[in-house]
Amino acid sequence: MMRLETERLIIRNWEERDRELFHRINSDDDVMKFFPFRRSRAEAEAFLDRIRAENEARGYGFAALELKETGECIGFAGLYPDNVAPSRPAGTVEIGWRLAPEYWGKGYVTEAAEALLAFGFEELGLKEIISFAVWNNDRSTAVMRRIGMTRDLEADFDHPRVPDTHPQLKRHVLYSLKRQDWASRR
Repeated sequence: MMRLETERLIIRNWEERDRELFHRINSDDDVMKFFPFRRSRAEAEAFLDRIRAENEARGYGFAALELKETGECIGFAGLYPDNVAPSRPAGTVEIGWRLAPEYWGKGYVTEAAEALLAFGFEELGLKEIISFAVWNNDRSTAVMRRIGMTRDLEADFDHPRVPDTHPQLKRHVLYSLKRQDWASRR
């Protein structure tokens, strides 16, 4: 499993000590505002076990973000093979994140995302990395723009896993970054 370090963060696989935070961010109404569900403790435990095993097998994935200064887990960020965006082939890699609210607005996601982009393009040899969010999730799309991604207007889509009972959450916008564009920014 990858282990990356930034100025303030360690990006690592999940550990047993992270379970409480993982459940909290997956059940918090503010964090999950743009998702049609909240995870129970049992659901969060099962999801954590799954992504932890996938990370080990694949070598990367949605990884814990740990503050270097305190050793505290604050959320996650990572690269993950996508099979949702209809304009991209299955296996296209997305970048995503989720933080506990008390860590919002401090630049942690941007910092982690920059390291993950470098890992994806340099170590994994990816040609493109995408990200998507509910159309009015301004916090997430602002991060996408900050890390150099651009919106692909023709690739917006209705998320197939969002039930019709939540029509306000179906429409997603897609952002992407190609390796050559990332390299020219550096």
